[in-house]
Amino acid sequence: MSHEKPLSRRSFLSLSALTAASALAGCASTSAPTAQPVVFRVPRLFETTPRPSDAELEVMYGPIEDGGFLIPAVPYHEIDPRFYRQQVIDPTGQPPGTIVVDTPSRFLYLVQPGGTAMRYGVGIGREGFAWAGSGVIQWKQKWPRWKPPNEMVARQPELAKYSIERGGMEPGLVNPLGARALYIFSSGQDTLYRLHGSPEWRSIGKAVSSGCVRLMNQDIIDLYDRVPVKTPIVVWQ
Repeated sequence: MSHEKPLSRRSFLSLSALTAASALAGCASTSAPTAQPVVFRVPRLFETTPRPSDAELEVMYGPIEDGGFLIPAVPYHEIDPRFYRQQVIDPTGQPPGTIVVDTPSRFLYLVQPGGTAMRYGVGIGREGFAWAGSGVIQWKQKWPRWKPPNEMVARQPELAKYSIERGGMEPGLVNPLGARALYIFSSGQDTLYRLHGSPEWRSIGKAVSSGCVRLMNQDIIDLYDRVPVKTPIVVWQ
């Protein structure tokens, strides 16, 4: 971990690095860890985290019919309440409209006007697989296909039926990318890093995947509807 003096809230990321290991494209890889970028982080401010009411949570995390699929309800009572989707005081100092992923805290923020942000709980990549830096949401996809990279297929031959050459895995409830995917580019290049949905609600708040940021399907749908293409994104490590 870097011991550099933190930068000010308004001058974050004077240095951002791009690590685009091919393992990240699958969001489920087991490649060996690669060297990590050095990223300066902003110290987080005190946040209030009012818990949504049970009535609100029943709506937020209830079943959803979407794209021909019935997304099951999330048993939110079994999730740490701090990972519920909720509006909080913005701790990032970033301009409104920016997405900030705070990987150590397992939060994703969408900064809003007036000093607030929408906060979502996320699951992140295991140590050694995470990417950090800045970029933009270059592309958005509803019910995306999952295409494991050839390197992953070589290690796990059982995935050959989902290879790029064969068109990937069909969209659906068991697809690793879930109901939505947001594709991050930096300096015009695909980082192979995604924000995506997942039916694995137990993974929220944990480091279990191999690089990509996963949200509950209900939350990724909410985020998808709030952000346009070219939305700026900053990932803290």
